[in-house]
Amino acid sequence: MASGKSRLDDIKELAEQQLGSDEANRILDRSARIVKTSIIGIAANVFLALFKVIVGLASHSIAIVMDAVNNLSDAASSVVTIVGTKLAGKDPDKKHPFGHGRIEYLSAMLISVLVIYAGLAAFEESVKKILYPDVPEYSGTSLAIIAVAVLVKIVLGRYVRRVGEEVHSDSLVNSGKDAGLDAIISASTLVAAVIFIFFHISLEAWLGAIISVIIIKSGIDMLRETISQLLGEGADAELARSIKSTITSYPQISGAYDLVLHNYGPDTYNGSVHIAVDDTLSAADLDKLIRTVTLDVYRKHDVILNAIGVYSVNTTDPEAVEAREKISKIVLSHEYVLEMHGFYFDKEEESIRFDIVISFDAPDRHVVFNDIVPRVQKLYPDYKILAAMDTDFSEL
Repeated sequence: MASGKSRLDDIKELAEQQLGSDEANRILDRSARIVKTSIIGIAANVFLALFKVIVGLASHSIAIVMDAVNNLSDAASSVVTIVGTKLAGKDPDKKHPFGHGRIEYLSAMLISVLVIYAGLAAFEESVKKILYPDVPEYSGTSLAIIAVAVLVKIVLGRYVRRVGEEVHSDSLVNSGKDAGLDAIISASTLVAAVIFIFFHISLEAWLGAIISVIIIKSGIDMLRETISQLLGEGADAELARSIKSTITSYPQISGAYDLVLHNYGPDTYNGSVHIAVDDTLSAADLDKLIRTVTLDVYRKHDVILNAIGVYSVNTTDPEAVEAREKISKIVLSHEYVLEMHGFYFDKEEESIRFDIVISFDAPDRHVVFNDIVPRVQKLYPDYKILAAMDTDFSEL
């Protein structure tokens, strides 16, 4: 390993050499796409806010003015997204060796707070207008501008959300959801204007209050989701299955277990796993296999496996093979046991070791474990049972 380079750097360099220019560019293009999409969002929202403020003030419509304020908060959200993306893309350093990717979660949280603040401000103004109402004055031009704003917000929301989902940017996804909500809000103000024109019933202030409550709820939902990610959610089950499938595609590996993934930002995972291999493999064979698997997992899943542990599987001793089958039947007969792995039958030390993965659905996982071990001990009274209760961190 060259001086100053980490294991992560080496894996990425080797992978990008084999990925080809198209795939390497896809990895590097993520930040550029987020920034480009955010700039489009800023331009569109500032443009819409300007026209809505003019229309709202001219027609004495609090709902339209509040809608304009919401557009400005969306523009601010896009600025936060750009800053967050740039900071998240900084190289790892001594203090943050896994990079700065989680800054994107903080930027998503800040966007949520901005949305909540905009909703609270809108609610305050709407209540004032309910207590001290103004009579709105609409024109054909103002209604046309609002109609165009609805269409722009629908297109913008779908575009931003789609890009966000493609590049796994929570900030963009949140902004896209908010834009879709804005389209509904703008459409509501348009409906209120039509009702006033034809029926002379002013719903402006009440509509503004309803809009502000919807905005607040949307912001709270976004905030709750982002906080959950910061606290640390379980790995996506489909990703975990895909990684295990890649690992077990190697004929030397009979199983992949104990996969643990740590998220350090969108699409930025570091993890570890245990593999089950025959007890006949040499250290040189294992070293080559582990290096190959590590590179393959990074290339296919963008996941860095910092450690791969090894479970040695008895293959040459018929008695050990028979013991594994008997004990496996006992262990897997329990409804809350998901799997057994890490089995090794040691005649010299007269010990049997294995791990039992018990589901979180069990009323008491310890009760399940304490029920199984004595049954195994009864089957092999002369052996020391070294069983461990394990967890599947990607359990659905």
